[in-house]
Amino acid sequence: MNPQDPPLVLHVIHHLMTGGLENGLVNLLNRMPADRFRHAIACVEDHDAFRERISRPGVALYALHRSQVGVWGLRRALYRLCRELQPAIVHSRGLSGLDALVPAALAGVPLRVHGEHGWDTLDLAGTRLKPALLRRLHSPFVTRYVAVSQEIALYLQRRVGVPAKRIETICNGVDTDQFTPSAARSAGVLPEGFAAPGTVVIGTLGRLQPVKDQATLVRAFARLREREPALAARARLALVGTGPQAADMQALVHSLGLTELAWLPGARQDIPQVLRSFDVFVLPSLAEGISNTILEAMATGLPVIATAVGGNVELVEEGVSGRFMAPGDIDGLASLLAGYIADDTLRHRHGQAARQAASARFGLDNMVNRYQSLYASLVWPGRE
Repeated sequence: MNPQDPPLVLHVIHHLMTGGLENGLVNLLNRMPADRFRHAIACVEDHDAFRERISRPGVALYALHRSQVGVWGLRRALYRLCRELQPAIVHSRGLSGLDALVPAALAGVPLRVHGEHGWDTLDLAGTRLKPALLRRLHSPFVTRYVAVSQEIALYLQRRVGVPAKRIETICNGVDTDQFTPSAARSAGVLPEGFAAPGTVVIGTLGRLQPVKDQATLVRAFARLREREPALAARARLALVGTGPQAADMQALVHSLGLTELAWLPGARQDIPQVLRSFDVFVLPSLAEGISNTILEAMATGLPVIATAVGGNVELVEEGVSGRFMAPGDIDGLASLLAGYIADDTLRHRHGQAARQAASARFGLDNMVNRYQSLYASLVWPGRE
């Protein structure tokens, strides 16, 4: 390493594939000034074509394949990597990232940052003993924590026993230049004839997996058709994304007689255009950290219906930029959908407020500046 090079931050994540955490990391690397810090990524498992979203040159990427080499093989590989790269900071994320902390300390890495971005699939309420115990056992090896929401910061304090002074709360950010409102629906995105003028497109996007609970949205849409068929005739449903429940969602849509009214295109790369094809955004998930998709929808000027869980309540303002529902509440969601379908003015007003909040409070540059300030305060204490 050239002594004149900026300090290196080694980011340790589970994998570099489509996901909110991964998208946030890519945005951070692409936006942070190159003359302040260099970056490398170590994947506990692997990476896929999502890595091509990294536009910043010189970001080294390592796949460590824990499922093949085992946890001790992973720890040895992380130790060797830290000795080779000599990062100033190791920034691990999530439960699997904890395995990087001891190897980094033994390898002489002076600063270890650990980020918590949401809840594990098997611990949606953050109540299980084992994850909390693992976090507590690794706490002595963490220099500073990053929580993406106030809820997660409180979890670290109350459940893990981390003092508040060791926790930095940094909300995810959204690129408000890329995600922008449009006066007209994006052309060429929806299937031809799917959404005629005057149609209200109810959309969601994200990985099709149980925690996201897209099934509740599908069932609420069907319930709305039963209750108010004339109103529902103006609506269409879009479920964008892929995942382990893709076939189940297709089957559910078919069984409820929604095949002609629903669009399930799988994964898409043109997410800003897709969002500009929606009129209302819905996130019915059972648990969330800070949802990038909500932020992207808000920046696009869409009213948001979301479950009142996790960091969602820190993003959406009830009755101002959107509405909240209880997890799994099919009837409640059907009523909220009806309100937005029936009232064009309400959709427009809440969408405008969502865009204003995204621009004022959740811009990507604010997030990047917060992380840069955190790294600088650790590497050069007293100078930043």
